[in-house]
Amino acid sequence: MDKDALRRRCLQIRESLPPEEVAAASAATCERLARWDLLRRAHTVMAYLAFRNELDLGDLFALLPSICWVLPRIEGHRLVLHPYDPDRLVRHPFGMLEPDPELPVVDPALLDVVLVPGVAFDPRGGRLGFGGGFYDRFLPTTPAVRVGVTYDACLLDALPCTEKDQRMDWIVTPTRLIRCTPPSP
Repeated sequence: MDKDALRRRCLQIRESLPPEEVAAASAATCERLARWDLLRRAHTVMAYLAFRNELDLGDLFALLPSICWVLPRIEGHRLVLHPYDPDRLVRHPFGMLEPDPELPVVDPALLDVVLVPGVAFDPRGGRLGFGGGFYDRFLPTTPAVRVGVTYDACLLDALPCTEKDQRMDWIVTPTRLIRCTPPSP
């Protein structure tokens, strides 16, 4: 199946989930992440604000208050990072909330972990996003550990990936934490 067909299929799965199932899956994912030593030891972590029925990581901000939480903002064709401030969020034309552009900019080199949203992932670290390439352009700018965040139903056996597609180091779902095994050359 090609990327567009997989994207449509997984978005349909995700968007058909009732609010109570999304809330339960989000809470389970946050609890799993909050118990993970790698994240507990991190100083600066990039998260995201849920959009279009993505798993909501908002509980992590309270579960791990010692972490310096950072969020992305779309600027042109790139992601710019800012500290998380719940009182200074603005709505992007795409519809999602993002940090106020007046907040300080955070250097991607300071990140320890990036929690990466996606439409689908595979156990080899493959990621299928919305197709804009924002994370594929951003991830090479940071040394951070890459953690894909997805529903169990959107963790597929394999995704069609190219050299431009940035791979994850780990995948987290409501029921699993998976160390990715890179594809064989």
